[in-house]
Amino acid sequence: MSAKSFTPPPAGSRLLMSGNEAIARAVWDAGVRVAAAYPGTPSTEILENVARYPDLYAEWSVNEKVSLEVAIGASIAGARSFCAMKHVGLNVAADALMTLTLTGVVGGLVIAVADDVGFSSSQNEQDSRFWGRFAHLPIMEPSDSQEAYEMTLAAFAFSEKFNAPVILRLTTRICHVKCLVEVGAREVKRAADGFVKNPARWVMVPANAQKRVPEVFAREKALIEESATSAFNRLEPGSDKRVGFITSGPAYMHVREAFPESPVLKLGISYPVPMNKVRELDDQVETLVVVEETEQLLETEIRAEGIPARGKDLLPAAGEMPPFVLKKHLAPLFPELRDAADSAAAPLPAPMPVFPRPPTMCVACPHLGVYYTLSQLRNVTIAGDIGCYTLGAGHPWNALDTTICMGASMGMALGMDKGRGPNDEKKNIVAVIGDSTFMHMGMQGLLDIAYNRGNVTVLLLDNRTVGMTGGQDNPASGRDIRGEAALQIDFAKVVESLGIAPEHIHVIDPYLLPVLFKTLREEVKHNGPSVIITNRPCVLIDEYKKEPPFEVIETACTGCGNCVEIGCPAIHVTRREKAIKPSGKEVELAFVNIETAACTGCGLCLQPCAPDAIRPAAPKAVKVEFV
Repeated sequence: MSAKSFTPPPAGSRLLMSGNEAIARAVWDAGVRVAAAYPGTPSTEILENVARYPDLYAEWSVNEKVSLEVAIGASIAGARSFCAMKHVGLNVAADALMTLTLTGVVGGLVIAVADDVGFSSSQNEQDSRFWGRFAHLPIMEPSDSQEAYEMTLAAFAFSEKFNAPVILRLTTRICHVKCLVEVGAREVKRAADGFVKNPARWVMVPANAQKRVPEVFAREKALIEESATSAFNRLEPGSDKRVGFITSGPAYMHVREAFPESPVLKLGISYPVPMNKVRELDDQVETLVVVEETEQLLETEIRAEGIPARGKDLLPAAGEMPPFVLKKHLAPLFPELRDAADSAAAPLPAPMPVFPRPPTMCVACPHLGVYYTLSQLRNVTIAGDIGCYTLGAGHPWNALDTTICMGASMGMALGMDKGRGPNDEKKNIVAVIGDSTFMHMGMQGLLDIAYNRGNVTVLLLDNRTVGMTGGQDNPASGRDIRGEAALQIDFAKVVESLGIAPEHIHVIDPYLLPVLFKTLREEVKHNGPSVIITNRPCVLIDEYKKEPPFEVIETACTGCGNCVEIGCPAIHVTRREKAIKPSGKEVELAFVNIETAACTGCGLCLQPCAPDAIRPAAPKAVKVEFV
């Protein structure tokens, strides 16, 4: 839905909102003029929803560092600004963040960082609360959607009061769980009169930066005083004085559900820590327990103050802290929990076995042919990247050897080439990267490959969208965040400008397996860098055009299983049989059918089918009965 067709609900409305939706509404209500982000689960929907609101500028940036720099630019021009990213994105933006802590802001600047606690869609599990300590910046942590709305509004005022960006630390549960949110009116925020030149503040050469350090520590002292009296940090009484809890974010909800009679110190501002309230709680209870997702951060700071506290000696070091986890691990402090466990009448029944359903690519995904081809090559090492194509590591392709972070395929492939051992001299090095990831952080790596004459073949998979996070637009799609026409990048020209010889740049339809296989086999033999660009759109975007489906002729199918190796989810194995080849070797035959309702007619399965047992599906007659 475009901003033009969206009318924001009026002030006082009670709306069922996820945390991401609530933050987006708060961004608009706060009078933000510029918002930027790079999509990444669980934060993606924040900017998608921000872009629906009128009277503000929103953009998908090419990476998180750029998004923060856009927000910084708007802030120092006097406008309120906002950017959002997932936890690994802040690693990318850290260079800008660590200098921003010295310069401070003019217009309020809020950075929403969504931690993927529990690894639901990420390559690691980070705790973004560390950035508050590292950059001397305030951290706010909502525990539900209503607080996400309220804290976002407060964060902008906080930012301007203390001349600092504010980090809004979220988790997957806050981002995606919905509850009722009462929204307010939009604040029409008049921006300052543009950027005011002040080189001593904005030009961070060492001589200028050194003079800003005392201001950072003075600000932190003021933040400590604010945290000590803030209503976001509240001590909730309880009748059970055996254990008192200190917690923040969604863990607060879990503690309240698991131990409703225990006193709780809820930290909405989790940095700086209000030690006065920690001591007040400690005086009331026998044992102090810190419940935090995920690192032992608050506990360490509290213990460093000489306050005895427990936490990770009892609780898991990673993952979420739902009530059943809390009760299980804190049973040593609650005898009734131990007694309940000891007096269990019978063990729980074993869980029902469930057929495994590993993640796979979509029907007719343009990456299917790429990984099928790679799986047919021998003596190849494949450096992968972050995106839908990471699934190439799975069955049936098993055609990915490394995946570390966004853009790493390029540099790692070059390192593998330069670091070859005696057993690797004959192996070919291939790097696989998607269009959005290439623009995010891969272009520098390709330049490095070209500059250092790496013997690497790069597969640049252009499906014209950010597929893994839900099909967002990017410079490869030719549309902006509002769906309006924008620049469409020409990857072949970009690759050539980065130093790849034109004769070793190929743009190929990934549905044409013989062409893809021939080109890939030739380029991996070339002693030097080369790039193969595939150019089919993602099957989940409007640009993809579905063709008539195919079906299997059962009487012609020999069970060779070649089509199964494509990995298309529309192909189902109906039965397996053992057979003896003329050589005496036993083989397994796989007889298949095609789910015509799912098939999009891409034709990938036709090409490896040895007996030509796949043909266009005959139209099915629909029987209509009149009653």
